[in-house]
Amino acid sequence: MQQRLAGSDSAILVSIDLGDADYHESLEELRLLAETAGVQTLATVEAKRQRPDAALFAGSGKVQEIAEMVERMEVPLVIFNHDLSPAQMRNLTAQLNTRVIDRTMLILDIFAQRAQSYEGKVQVELAQLKYMATRLVGLNTDMGQQKFAVGARGPGETQLELDRRKLDKRVHLLKERLEKLKSQRDVMRRSRNRSAVFSVSIVGYTNAGKSTLFNRLTKANVYVANQLFATLDTTSRKMFSEGVGDIVMSDTVGFIRHLPHGLVAAFRSTLEETVQADLLLHVVDASNPNRDDQISEVNKVLNEIDAGHIPQLLVFNKIDVLDVPESVERDDCGRIARVYLSAKSGAGMSELRLALCEAKDAQLAAEKIENQIKQARNEPWE
Repeated sequence: MQQRLAGSDSAILVSIDLGDADYHESLEELRLLAETAGVQTLATVEAKRQRPDAALFAGSGKVQEIAEMVERMEVPLVIFNHDLSPAQMRNLTAQLNTRVIDRTMLILDIFAQRAQSYEGKVQVELAQLKYMATRLVGLNTDMGQQKFAVGARGPGETQLELDRRKLDKRVHLLKERLEKLKSQRDVMRRSRNRSAVFSVSIVGYTNAGKSTLFNRLTKANVYVANQLFATLDTTSRKMFSEGVGDIVMSDTVGFIRHLPHGLVAAFRSTLEETVQADLLLHVVDASNPNRDDQISEVNKVLNEIDAGHIPQLLVFNKIDVLDVPESVERDDCGRIARVYLSAKSGAGMSELRLALCEAKDAQLAAEKIENQIKQARNEPWE
């Protein structure tokens, strides 16, 4: 059962610059993640190190500085912009005398808030239990205090106090439930494939405008907000487009840099809609100065879930923010490779529909060639 925070929490954010090129973007994302989780940022502590401290990640001097701030400001939570080892989390909790969570726990907490479907809730709980399995000693020191706090939502107090054997049993049960749901979805997908419906998945960096575009295309009413991970569960709708026919359009969870591998694994079954798609609409926030890095991060995750081979159409959204006209760009083969539009205003939607029509024609041509090759291989040698 998902636990939710009543009111806002408050925290100190801690970020250590280890020389990564995307350090500043990562820190800004941490602030947005905290805001999305309902956390008020009281202060941000930064430091530079060549490598993480083995015991405390931030080093003893910096941790002492944070401890003094925690005591002076009576801070109930410290969030690290990094993945902490179980030992580091226990040591930091003892040194700072307050709750400590890392970036992964924060993302898991947001997922616990946002999951709406049964499958989404199962996937979140599975990811949380797997992640917390090695951290139960540190987390159980004062579970009464943490019950309704950021970083403690999801499985809840009772399940976190289970012994290792019962926890493993719960994980096994959740995996079985996901396999059952996967089998049901496979049956639906096979039925859809037999009817030759063109399948399109909307992917992209979180908060790029995927759900707004999905609603614009399908006239659905999917939740939209200017927040990270506003969409968690995959939603599919059938729509009709002139020149293409029926399309099954799927809206998926947004990606983010340093997305925990455990989350990618846990949500693999939901992301299978992406893997099985005929076309990916890769939505990009055209107004974001880091859009090239975000495109790379999305492609990295797509490769991780074996979806890197699927044809992509880059959709540069939010042109209304840039005050530029709708347009398309074609590749060297004359195919539309990029569409510039505004999902909010509707500008550029006719260009997108043209691109979908061309993509469908390209798929049919490829299938025709593939079938001819198969037929030729089956013919006996002369």
